[in-house]
Amino acid sequence: MALKSVPDLNVADRVTVELREAIFSGDLAPGSRLVERKLAERLGTSHIPVREALTRLTEEGLVERLPHRGARVAALTSRDLEEISSLRTLLEQFVVVRVQAEWDAKTEARLRKTVQQMVDAAERGSSARVFELDRRFHEQLWELADHRMLMTITSQLRSRITGFLRAANVALDPEARVAHAETHNLIIDAIASGDPERARAVMAEHIGEAAARLESHTEDGDVADAPAVEAGGS
Repeated sequence: MALKSVPDLNVADRVTVELREAIFSGDLAPGSRLVERKLAERLGTSHIPVREALTRLTEEGLVERLPHRGARVAALTSRDLEEISSLRTLLEQFVVVRVQAEWDAKTEARLRKTVQQMVDAAERGSSARVFELDRRFHEQLWELADHRMLMTITSQLRSRITGFLRAANVALDPEARVAHAETHNLIIDAIASGDPERARAVMAEHIGEAAARLESHTEDGDVADAPAVEAGGS
């Protein structure tokens, strides 16, 4: 894992961002133990901002603390998967209908561009870029929905959704990743159709397929400890 040195200004905020992105990218894999001292050494800071960052990430559901075993990157359980995917379905169905109400050619062109970039990245075999663009596509929909209160109350959930998207992309083989990228055009087609029920149905199917891919990757009960993160490694 390659973590960058963190400047002193707003250290806890910067450490939080760095660790969150390392989790989203998979550099910090589910189950990896997070040792404050080792993380602090790698990040070039004291253990205090690292501890604060881990507390924040625990509140976001990205890190979990186990009695007598310290902190580790949270693993996805079957219950997590069901709860995240079902709630995400409700919220994103709401989002696509709001976007549909204000649909125009400029919005469609913006989303199509993101999807084409995602397809291109998938064809090149760049899974990290596909994940980044997948996340951007769904964030663009949330932004286009233009619902400030929704954005505020779901800020914590969106971190978990990002983790869900990363895991769903990791579960794809190269050919399936291209097909997955192309399915985002179906979402755009459904929104552009002007039919709210079609938009809701296509979004539900999109999320359901991602959840189905992850079912065999969930970890229930006690999980054997992964090696302690030394904020180094490869």
